[in-house]
Amino acid sequence: MALIDLISENVVKVPMEAATKRAAIEELVAVLVQAGKVKDKDRILEAVLKRENLGSTGLEKGIAVPHAKAEEVPSLTLAIGISFTGVDFGAIDGKPSKVFFLILAAPDQSGPHIEALAEIARMTRSETFCRLLTSAVTPKEVVQLFKEE
Repeated sequence: MALIDLISENVVKVPMEAATKRAAIEELVAVLVQAGKVKDKDRILEAVLKRENLGSTGLEKGIAVPHAKAEEVPSLTLAIGISFTGVDFGAIDGKPSKVFFLILAAPDQSGPHIEALAEIARMTRSETFCRLLTSAVTPKEVVQLFKEE
């Protein structure tokens, strides 16, 4: 499944309001609950925070990819958030994260989970693409950027 197949306006949050790592994760999980993609908010949040405690998923260039596997997720699920101010996510380069990809998968879906992570890594290598994402002001703009990518 291509990443674009998982992206729709109802799973994109622009702008994010979170000021902390935990709040950012909570905000993205809430987006998925509101979109009807996951039901057990607390279990999902616990799974993502447990994974994050193993090591930060804050990458370079303002990108963070919190992710987890959980029984409560029927299939690969994604939420995207854009923070205008940035959040200290413990990124490799020490800079605040502004673009967030929350990826959830069932425990038996390692293949699609890894493919999604790889596709995000490929797309975010483009500084232009990242700059366009961080300047998007609506979920519609974010979805359109992925369709054009």
